[in-house]
Amino acid sequence: MKNFVNAKALVDYAKAGKYAVAHFNINNLEWTKSLLEVAQETKSGIILGASEGAIKYMGGYNVVANMVKSLMADLKITVPIVLHLDHGQSYQACQSALEAGFTSVMFDGSHLSFPENLETTKKVIALAKKYHASVEAEAGSVGGEEDGVVGLGEVADPQECQSLAKLGIDILAAGINNVHGRYPDGWKGLNFDVLKQIAEASNKPLVLHGGSGIPKEQVAKAISLGIAKVNVNTELQEAFAGAIRNYIINNKDQENKGYDPRKLMKDATLAIKTKAIELLKEFGSYGKS
Repeated sequence: MKNFVNAKALVDYAKAGKYAVAHFNINNLEWTKSLLEVAQETKSGIILGASEGAIKYMGGYNVVANMVKSLMADLKITVPIVLHLDHGQSYQACQSALEAGFTSVMFDGSHLSFPENLETTKKVIALAKKYHASVEAEAGSVGGEEDGVVGLGEVADPQECQSLAKLGIDILAAGINNVHGRYPDGWKGLNFDVLKQIAEASNKPLVLHGGSGIPKEQVAKAISLGIAKVNVNTELQEAFAGAIRNYIINNKDQENKGYDPRKLMKDATLAIKTKAIELLKEFGSYGKS
């Protein structure tokens, strides 16, 4: 499957073209199918991200990888699709993902001392090369919580970013005061001064984690300064949950076998697609593959 690819070409083109590839986290089959359909309908290359927690929920690494590949075949997807391990917390997690068929992995060593982060990232890069997979590394933790991974919103050290970049990673995630989940009241915004320093020091495509809820003008400015991949999960979850809430509140589940999952999920999957298309346009990657 030639279009089931790693992330390198997508993010390199995005960096050069001053736009960002959309990284959408997946949580189940309906989620994945909806996003693949959006990618095909809009002719946009996308990254499907799966966290360790989501992978466990869906049944395991092999289930996720085979689900994506099978859906791509049956839906006749022709645009580039990346399957990426999001926030892999260990070498073992990255190894499991690669063995299952993931085309890209993130090793998130931000919870380790920097020397340990550097050393394990180096090992992950060596392993990923055997699978022709791309590697994302992280310096400075992202704020908030994702699947039990808690970050205080640190601002990354540009010199540490440079050290990670020199290892040969393909993408760099660096804390610039971004937060997973909903942004708290009083949030001070992204730190663009540090972003500029990181972009210059690393010369790598950069990732904006916690992309949900950041004001559009800040996202646009971040992309202009070197962000080439924006991760989104919360916005799609909120759209999905909101559509199901409205369906139940309006008693549609009580009408004409409305309890059938295919009917129950219909509005929710449409909400995912609508939001995803909106974000592709916001990131500048709509129609780019």
